[in-house]
Amino acid sequence: MASQAVIHGSEERTTRLAFAFLLCGATCIGMAPILVRISELNALPTAFYRLFLALPWLWLWTVTYDKGAAHGSKALEPSPGKQWLGIALGGIFFALDMAFWHESLHHTSIANATLLTNTAPIFVALAARFLFHERLTRFFLIGMCLALVGGVLLSGFHLDSQGEHLYGDGMALLAALFYAAYMLTIKWLRSSMDTLPMLARMGLFSTATLGLISLVSGQTMIPASWTGWVTLCSLAFIGQVLGQGLIAYGFKHLPASLSALSLLLQPLVASLAAWMILKETMSSTQIVGGIIVLYGISLARKTENRIGHPKA
Repeated sequence: MASQAVIHGSEERTTRLAFAFLLCGATCIGMAPILVRISELNALPTAFYRLFLALPWLWLWTVTYDKGAAHGSKALEPSPGKQWLGIALGGIFFALDMAFWHESLHHTSIANATLLTNTAPIFVALAARFLFHERLTRFFLIGMCLALVGGVLLSGFHLDSQGEHLYGDGMALLAALFYAAYMLTIKWLRSSMDTLPMLARMGLFSTATLGLISLVSGQTMIPASWTGWVTLCSLAFIGQVLGQGLIAYGFKHLPASLSALSLLLQPLVASLAAWMILKETMSSTQIVGGIIVLYGISLARKTENRIGHPKA
């Protein structure tokens, strides 16, 4: 009984740490739209550099991790066949998510683009129910609905039928579809791969895909000043290395549906940052929406022990 209590306590601490890492990762990604907006380059080259400049960090981190693992448990390596296919598909999914999302940020508000991209939890929860056999409780669904409603209020959601905003909103919705596919791929790969090797290898496919798309688009690929490079490097480290790294770690220890729901913190962070830095206004309705988002996440978090993990 005592040993079981120790094991249960250890699992609970690991779960809490994973959730904290997940929220920190979502906060980092929530800051990324600000850096995208102030970038000197267009959407596609900015997205490319976000991944390209993150690769050295990820590979250095991976090599250091592998050396440490050599003295203990060995980091899992990708096996041939389906696992490499999953890495390639995950990288392509993330590249397309980045391409569409960065494009949307230049044609609609930061809050709106971030909210629509983060409708991905809806697709993740439904897919996880069938792919990973995760059970969704009534309380979890209530929390998810509250978080979504709060996100709508937070963004001051609108579908402007007159041109640019409609285009930006459409790009964000496409990004959500590919983001959901990316998150589900991570959830599948994390059952057999360590976080850092997975992200490093997946990053190669993402960077190659975005690089090809950027070159074909014919857009300028070199920033005009050193501040442009600083912006791109900051975006790579904050939005990719820290943001995606922390989120991927959390995914191993949390259900995919709960993990995806927690990422709805991103619209709150993005909206507050846009208000403070870019002077995008926030109404009282948006503030209330932010509070509802946090309450919805909290409600789902409390019911986590009743949400089934993937069956063996």
